[in-house]
Amino acid sequence: MSPVADKPAYTLWQMALYMLRLGTFGFGGPVALVGYMHRDLVESRQWISDADYKEGLALAQLAPGPLAAQLGIYLGYVHYRIWGATVAGMAFVLPSFLMVVALGWAYMHFGGISWMQAVFYGVGAAVIGIIFMSAKKLTQKSVGKDKLLWAIYLLQVAVTVVTQSEVAWLFIAAGLLVWLLRAPPKWLGKGSMNSVALSQLPFAAVVTTLDLPLLVQIGMFFAKAGAFVFGSGLAIVPFLYGGIVTEHHWLNDKQFVDAVAVAMITPGPVVITVGFIGYLIAGLPGATVAALATFIPCYLFTILPAPYFKKYGKLPGVVAFVDGITAAAIGAITGSVIVIAQRSIVDIPTALIALITVALLWRYKKLQEPIVIAVAAIAGLVLYPLAIS
Repeated sequence: MSPVADKPAYTLWQMALYMLRLGTFGFGGPVALVGYMHRDLVESRQWISDADYKEGLALAQLAPGPLAAQLGIYLGYVHYRIWGATVAGMAFVLPSFLMVVALGWAYMHFGGISWMQAVFYGVGAAVIGIIFMSAKKLTQKSVGKDKLLWAIYLLQVAVTVVTQSEVAWLFIAAGLLVWLLRAPPKWLGKGSMNSVALSQLPFAAVVTTLDLPLLVQIGMFFAKAGAFVFGSGLAIVPFLYGGIVTEHHWLNDKQFVDAVAVAMITPGPVVITVGFIGYLIAGLPGATVAALATFIPCYLFTILPAPYFKKYGKLPGVVAFVDGITAAAIGAITGSVIVIAQRSIVDIPTALIALITVALLWRYKKLQEPIVIAVAAIAGLVLYPLAIS
């Protein structure tokens, strides 16, 4: 049953091309991106088994760092180990990094991006519809009709909506609960899967050899962001604001809001906004250091525990543990849809855009999300001036 023992149904080059495409055209943030990976790699192409996907999602949710990037790294690891994880991760992140660097250059040279608010007005509402549909599909596939998993799922939805954040220890508690109820452990003495992973993470070493004090400071700050912020890419935003605007004064409020908007209107992981921010602070070197310092921790947090997930992943206790974490993770993802909707749906036009997006994706299963995003961006450019007038 183990897909690792079987010959992969795809080449590493095919996986790299898929991740490049997803990084180039995958709009909607972490919720949508993890949904696309399940739809494309598990359901349509059948490159990855559902069990491997669940293990990757559980690991990505347990570890700090951007959810979608970590899941992509893990899926690359499944059949091609460290080389596959490295290629998949780089292919997924590179397109959106190049886009935000280009936007950073335009922002610096043309005095801000005034049109961005109009585009985000439409795109932000459409994104709600896209991630709603992704959350719906994930819920149906992973929670199903299991009453225990539904209880965990609904609790996590409520916690996420009330706290407007993802409570990391609840994921572990959910996994332990299902484990203890469904497969009482008999192998506790064999050690923890995560102990090795959590003891070998010298993240700050990525940038400590750099000479320029500002780049070192940037690297240290973004390494902390990548190493200690749990949850989806959106969870990193409050942490970034506190350090970039309040503590270091690298950007002002307007620049920071524009940076978050750039992340939302570009494809790929939301956390790639660190590239835009780094560019505003210190040009291309700043963008490069910020991106590397943010993503190297999540890369290490994925590949170090991955062998233990693969080795012990088929044991009944681990399967139950992963099922519990997966239900909690999808509950948090669904809750985040509501949290994001509160910020993106601000009036009747944005509500209509979101509802129309849901209706179209529900009716036309093969409708491509980039087409929806493009139409929503045009609608935003038309409607936003009317909405603020």
